[in-house]
Amino acid sequence: MQLFYNPNISENDTHFSFDKDESKHIAKVLRKNLGDVLQITNGKGWLFTAEITRAEPKHCSVSIIAQQFKAKRNYNLHLAVAPTKMNDRYEWFLEKATEIGIDSITPIICDHSERKVIKTERFEKIIQSAMKQSLQCYLPKLNATITFKDFINQDFTNQLFIAHCEETDRKSLKSQLQTTATDYTILIGPEGDFSVKEIEMALQRDFIPVTLGKTRLRTETAAIAACHSVAFANE
Repeated sequence: MQLFYNPNISENDTHFSFDKDESKHIAKVLRKNLGDVLQITNGKGWLFTAEITRAEPKHCSVSIIAQQFKAKRNYNLHLAVAPTKMNDRYEWFLEKATEIGIDSITPIICDHSERKVIKTERFEKIIQSAMKQSLQCYLPKLNATITFKDFINQDFTNQLFIAHCEETDRKSLKSQLQTTATDYTILIGPEGDFSVKEIEMALQRDFIPVTLGKTRLRTETAAIAACHSVAFANE
């Protein structure tokens, strides 16, 4: 099954037309023809089965022949992850976290962050591609970049964690996850870890200090380990 994504298709549509770029991809690159069947999601839980009624590089349209609403997971996971020095590492995290299962991602700028300017357009495309590749019908939300201080001062109602490497009292994330919780927020710091001040701020805001294992992990590896821990605990 090959899944297409378009945020503009809705459950009320009986027909749908793709834009020029998507039409070219479908008709010219994938060589889809009249009568071929496509699977499409709008990233909001809907899966549409559609038959091509027009297949041209500049105009591809379909007729919706079936639709199905897919229920979400029984939890919501929000990872706030500091940008990595090398963009490709953060892109790898976005791809794999989307495949495993995540609901929202916030790049946070920390005291030790080496990269402080984020261009999200490519990040969005990577998330979309990973959603399609893993045949999911919910598109994770990529939030605007925010400073650690501004992020931490928001109102939270879910189970909160901060993963850091300081030799203080920390519990394993696995032991602290409550599967009765419906929402989780996990903070992952930059290559130089969170500063002591940032850790103290998080603890004051009721974030639970956790470790993700006995070895020191890169930022992107730590984020994936946290993502998989939550997914595994909720299976």
